[in-house]
Amino acid sequence: MKEKVIVICGPTASGKTSLSIELAKKINGEIVSADSMQIYKDMNIGTAKPDKEEMQGIKHYLIDFVSPDERYSVADYKKDAKKAIREILKKKKTPIVVGGTGLYIDSLIYEIEYPEIEFDEKYREKLEKRVEKEGLDKLYEEAKKIDEKAALKISPNDKKRILRILEIYHATGKTKTEQEIESRKNEPEFDYHVFAINWDREKLYERIEKRVDIMIEQGLIDEVKNIYKKYDKFPTAMQGLRI
Repeated sequence: MKEKVIVICGPTASGKTSLSIELAKKINGEIVSADSMQIYKDMNIGTAKPDKEEMQGIKHYLIDFVSPDERYSVADYKKDAKKAIREILKKKKTPIVVGGTGLYIDSLIYEIEYPEIEFDEKYREKLEKRVEKEGLDKLYEEAKKIDEKAALKISPNDKKRILRILEIYHATGKTKTEQEIESRKNEPEFDYHVFAINWDREKLYERIEKRVDIMIEQGLIDEVKNIYKKYDKFPTAMQGLRI
């Protein structure tokens, strides 16, 4: 029998962190983060990274361990998350995967193997220039022609994921959707029990607005300024900084 792993997912400000910590206290669990921004050092306020007090003594994995100037892929996450899950299980505790990054969670529960695609910096620069010159709308339409299924899953304003669709096709000659279908060949290693937090949209937006106000009070603007001073590049931390 496969060993059980709890997964708690949901949108920003839905209460995943507090729920997971309370659950971990009740079932002797430890938490594996599935947040693509909380992995980064020095990005604390803007990512709503839990501090030691908020963790309440519950061990957290995959938080605050990657430098913002380093590249970190979904494949990297899957490898690191599975290592953390195995470590927790060895201690006879229950792993609780918590976060809102869909690609991270999908890589585990569907056993998706994301191929290591060599990053083409010149092609990325070319795409960035096209965004400035032609507008993101044009590149979104191009991505939709290449991989309509993947494009329709994302916002026309999501520059990071639009460029990723184009980059994958440029590097491999296959669409992101084709690669995901091909990669789902293996059975999941663990027995994942997935719970999604769902809020009324209006109430969720209120919670997000309150969170942003609190972040500003806590010094979010200074945090971003300090990050810009400290690091020269942000290969995969761009989304959190809105670069």
